[in-house]
Amino acid sequence: MRTINIGLIGFGTVGVGLVKVLKSNASLIKERLKGELQIKAIADKDIVSPRSVEVDKRILTTDVEALLDDSEIDIIVELIGGDEPAKTYILEAIKKGKHVVTANKALLAEQGEEIFEAARRGGVDVYFEGSVGGGMPIIKILKEGLVANRIQCILGIINGTANYVLSRMSQEGSSFQEALSEAKRLGYAEADPAMDIEGIDSAHKLTILAPIGFGTRVRLSDLYVEGIAEITDRDIQYAREFGYSIKLLAIAKEVGDEEIEVRVHPTLLPQDHLLSSVSGIFNACYLRGDCIGEVLIYGQGAGQMPTASAVAADVVDLARNLLSRSPGRVPAISYWPSVKRIRPMEESQSKYYFRFSVVDQPRVLAEISGILGQNDISIASVIQKERRELDIVPIVMMTHEAKEMAVRLALKKIDELPVVKAKTMLIRVESMI
Repeated sequence: MRTINIGLIGFGTVGVGLVKVLKSNASLIKERLKGELQIKAIADKDIVSPRSVEVDKRILTTDVEALLDDSEIDIIVELIGGDEPAKTYILEAIKKGKHVVTANKALLAEQGEEIFEAARRGGVDVYFEGSVGGGMPIIKILKEGLVANRIQCILGIINGTANYVLSRMSQEGSSFQEALSEAKRLGYAEADPAMDIEGIDSAHKLTILAPIGFGTRVRLSDLYVEGIAEITDRDIQYAREFGYSIKLLAIAKEVGDEEIEVRVHPTLLPQDHLLSSVSGIFNACYLRGDCIGEVLIYGQGAGQMPTASAVAADVVDLARNLLSRSPGRVPAISYWPSVKRIRPMEESQSKYYFRFSVVDQPRVLAEISGILGQNDISIASVIQKERRELDIVPIVMMTHEAKEMAVRLALKKIDELPVVKAKTMLIRVESMI
């Protein structure tokens, strides 16, 4: 029975989790693989601090180059994160003919094309299931399980911090800051949570998913990205009155045969939609394929063991390829049949939620409605609430489908009106359901 040797770069949270998985389930993996996995070396800057798993100290090193040069190592697992030196290590591993597993979403989103092309030229594989959705196997499902489908849309709740904050606001009536503080206290949010609440983390992940689903190159700069910091508990309440919940969604969908849309922003979803019930730190992806119809993948989107589970699955897949002498069996990005046009955000169309903060006086609603009408924006329903402090009242509207550019022009004019006392809150409604 052949042994597949692994070199692990990065012995932090996920690295420790990977060792735990491979140790605790060693016999199970051996039986399923018909081969044996062995961690031959672990490289980290700190090999002194205690970890929650025991390893033979002889396999610990601070010398990454020695690990990369070891001819007996078949698979390199990169779990240090960030841009450099992770990119250099991955490219060196590829150059030396070693297969690679990584969970580095930011690196793949920004420089994945270079890495995948180097792997293609070098005849090695790069697997990256752990980069999106933690233990939720969305990448494998898109690349293999749904390979016979034309994917029509991907809607993803793929950031647990943002989902936790919005869930607390919805379930407890918390303010945004209260919910975020709770997320930090529980360890669900970083001390600086900007990447999560501004939608950047979700954008990185969508940049990885969209090319797999739609077979076209998508770069981070192609995405429209908006975070959740402006969402208030009032917006959560008003959305509920209209029959919607608010989620931070990563959206990729076909528009005709030659275009796709890729965007990340707060979104109103009908309360009976599958994604509306996804709460707390959980992740989910809703897919629609022309053959399969609707599919929902749900699971823990982050954390030591869910992510380690995904990384371990990639290691096993690569080991199978090696044992069967079939590297390249599943390309990193399934295919590049064409370069579809990425539709600019201003050309997109959807329904909209507006919340205006206006002076409580006659004809305000008529004035706002007139500007909307001039821009071909049709009102579906309105809620006008009771008088508030300083005679400022909210007017909340839902529109029929309208063009994004028309909405931007209309709101610019409306926000300039003397009777409007704050920037209008806009939230898009997802209709691809």
